[in-house]
Amino acid sequence: MTRYLALDAFRGITIALMILVNTPGTWSHVYAPLLHAEWHGATPTDLVFPFFLFIIGSAMFFSFKKSNFSASLKQFKRIIKRGFIMFFIGFMLNVIPFSTNVEDWRVMGVLQRIGLAYAVAACLVLILKRRGIFIVSAVMLLGYWALLLSVGEGALTLEGNIIRQFDLAVLGANHMYTMRGVAFEPEGLLSTIPAIVNMLLGFELTRYLTSIKDKKSSVIKLTLIGGLAIGFAVLWSLILPINKSLWTPSYVIYSTGFACLLLAAFIWLIDIMKQVKFAQPLLVYGTNPLFVYVLSFLVVTVYLNIQLADVSLYAWLYQQLSALFTPKLASFIFAFLHVIFFWYVSLKLYQRQIFIKI
Repeated sequence: MTRYLALDAFRGITIALMILVNTPGTWSHVYAPLLHAEWHGATPTDLVFPFFLFIIGSAMFFSFKKSNFSASLKQFKRIIKRGFIMFFIGFMLNVIPFSTNVEDWRVMGVLQRIGLAYAVAACLVLILKRRGIFIVSAVMLLGYWALLLSVGEGALTLEGNIIRQFDLAVLGANHMYTMRGVAFEPEGLLSTIPAIVNMLLGFELTRYLTSIKDKKSSVIKLTLIGGLAIGFAVLWSLILPINKSLWTPSYVIYSTGFACLLLAAFIWLIDIMKQVKFAQPLLVYGTNPLFVYVLSFLVVTVYLNIQLADVSLYAWLYQQLSALFTPKLASFIFAFLHVIFFWYVSLKLYQRQIFIKI
């Protein structure tokens, strides 16, 4: 099996980007590429979450290969337990510091989606062979497409989509995210189905990549796969728009294509050109990815709940930067300083060989 440092670097940059886009000084002043698309379409920020799912799928390959992909009751119990723990931590991040009423607690979120997708994807890769995984992935995407269109008029609108209708029926409006004044859950229950495919494709592409002995050949093949995937997704978007909020199948293929291109670039730079020094900060960042993500969320929660005069500590810190820079630049620097801070935390954990698995 061929080992690629690029996979570790890819994991690291994904975590860094998640912190960067989630921690602006203020949401009122953010550079356009660091914002999500309003509805249809995709910005660079819209690629970060599916990249996260991709790297979890990649990590699954290495984890399960140690046991030769053996399926056992004990293994399945461990998978379900881990999925539940991620879901529970994500839910707790929504409700801490318990300042909102129970009837208004948001149920779903990023970690909750990861937990659900992991539980399903991990079980599938142990049960099915490669061909079966691709067949199931295709069925999921095509079935989800049919499900999206099943409500007829308004099927792809914010108010009329079946994702929202299902979440309203199961979760209730008070337990959902509010988008532009409408109760809509971007990490909804039904829309987790195609997100599972992002994870499965990360698993299969890693299996394929590690089977290629010539790393130059892997760059060419990944670039071709990525380019074809993006081209296919763009054509598909003519009838099924690329939409992160609905997590449309065209979005799954589109984001996976870009994951392939970025991974190919890292392989060329790190594994072929041997620019390991460039990758070292990213390698450090990728050693405790889920823990660092949770920690970043908790730190922001603390900022928001410490009051200085009439503003939160979060707002006060941004105000200090905005006195020196333009609003958007100050907002970006605020986020980038957090990227550096959590890299330092990751470095200290790495130096002490502390790896916290969630």
